[in-house]
Amino acid sequence: MTSFERLKAFAERKLAQLEASGQRRSLTETAREAGGRAVRAGSHVISFCDNDYLSLSHDPRVMQAAADAALKFGAGSGGSRLITGNHPLNSALEARLAALKGTEGARVFGSGFLANLGTIPALVGKGDTIVMDELAHACMHGGARLSGAEMRLFRHNDVADAARLLEGAPGQALLLTETVFSMDGDVAPLSELGVLAERTGAWLMTDDAHGLGITKQDNPAQIQMGTLSKAVGGYGGYVCGPAALMELLTSRARSFVYTTGLPPSVLAAAIASLDIIQAEPERTAKARRHAALFCELMGLPVPSSVIVPIIIGPEAEAMRVSGALLERGYLVTAIRPPTVPAGTARLRVTFASGHEEVDIRAFAGALKDIMEQACAVTL
Repeated sequence: MTSFERLKAFAERKLAQLEASGQRRSLTETAREAGGRAVRAGSHVISFCDNDYLSLSHDPRVMQAAADAALKFGAGSGGSRLITGNHPLNSALEARLAALKGTEGARVFGSGFLANLGTIPALVGKGDTIVMDELAHACMHGGARLSGAEMRLFRHNDVADAARLLEGAPGQALLLTETVFSMDGDVAPLSELGVLAERTGAWLMTDDAHGLGITKQDNPAQIQMGTLSKAVGGYGGYVCGPAALMELLTSRARSFVYTTGLPPSVLAAAIASLDIIQAEPERTAKARRHAALFCELMGLPVPSSVIVPIIIGPEAEAMRVSGALLERGYLVTAIRPPTVPAGTARLRVTFASGHEEVDIRAFAGALKDIMEQACAVTL
């Protein structure tokens, strides 16, 4: 057997195992449109699983900013920001982000994932300790593992458990959490975690990927990272904090040093989006109203964000409900382990300012009907 044949056989065995466990993923052609609409596998649908919370990815002003920058400055950055890619738009965007977050400085990365992978190992290493919320995003876990620091996971949003794990922690302690948790939509107790960090000498770092532009929590974290691919509607990641830390990341964050800079069009789009977010707060209010209306119609608690989880449990049932919704014209992809804990497969329903009230009411009616039919079959 040749090396190619052995590789092919290896991949096929792994795929068969994933298929048997119900965890094989596949790609489906989907073209996103304005107003929360999309064309999926040739069918027109309304998407309720999109992270474009403020519907800025299709805002004409954002698209025009991207187009103008591409025509003026080219399609790519040409290389690492330290070599050829530090276009002035990087500095302009970083200044906007620092002002928005109230920090001394900011650094833009290729993605939020890269921001966490590079920043965490630049802060702590062997002999240090990371105390992290157990439900923190995979990229926080990835950055923590790369750092070589001792990892300690505290129970979700349990400040007392975090305090217990910080006791006697060797070296410098880094306390990690999300601001808005991506799979449940709940928010972290930032004030309490900030007090805990000050009392213990830990550094608090937050992932604001799903909070920027959506929630208005006071954030006491010394290090604040996030993405430009959710409410901002584009792509990229960032870290905000002390100016000296930003300079340190420029030299020591490997995912910054060894990565090509973002294209000028992406940077310009992000700047335009941030301007709109600050000038048009009604976008946020509308998206949050949609989430609240859905929860009211479904008999669910008032949401903390624009993310509402519908916990199904069994993976096969979550896939069935997702498929039934798609047949009725609603795109809500089922979320399964290992993305979420075993036994908590769900629909992760998200709401955007581009949706309309009629969309929310119709979607809630369809979901209730499907869920009621499932209960009737079960009984």
